[in-house]
Amino acid sequence: MPVNNDVKIGNNVKIFHPDLVNLYSCTIGDDTKIGTFVEIQKNVVVGSRCKISSHSFLCDGVILEDEVFIGHGVMFTNDLYPRATNEDGSLKNDADWDVVKTIVKRCASIGSNATILPGVTIGEKAIVGAGAVVIHDIPDYAMVVGVPARIIGDVRDRTAKQEILATNLNH
Repeated sequence: MPVNNDVKIGNNVKIFHPDLVNLYSCTIGDDTKIGTFVEIQKNVVVGSRCKISSHSFLCDGVILEDEVFIGHGVMFTNDLYPRATNEDGSLKNDADWDVVKTIVKRCASIGSNATILPGVTIGEKAIVGAGAVVIHDIPDYAMVVGVPARIIGDVRDRTAKQEILATNLNH
């Protein structure tokens, strides 16, 4: 069953094609929408009124506050030093690494195909442009683009909004 019984789902949550998502041991807030082919792993907390677009991956350690937008194909990571095996050649399991938490604050937006490395905080109302790779904290209201993501403006500045739109259209 793609949506496990251990998922805590709030009121009025819309999961598009529940047979084509993978949700387990996570918490989903009220009025949130989850697209097709999304995976949300254990211990993830999704706030209320969020939108998670198709093909996105939220791993253990991710916290989305209320009203967060996640574009298509956004990937979160939670391991600073990923390896398949331990030094002795045995396959790693949950006990073999420390999950590094990532926080996306209220009303932030993350564009399609962005990658979010572990341990960062994306600030309130910040916008991460499509295809960006976030390796450092993003301040509140910042607009970031690129690899690695760099600040190009403030969401409260109309000129910066036009620049990020142009940047996203050129990706």
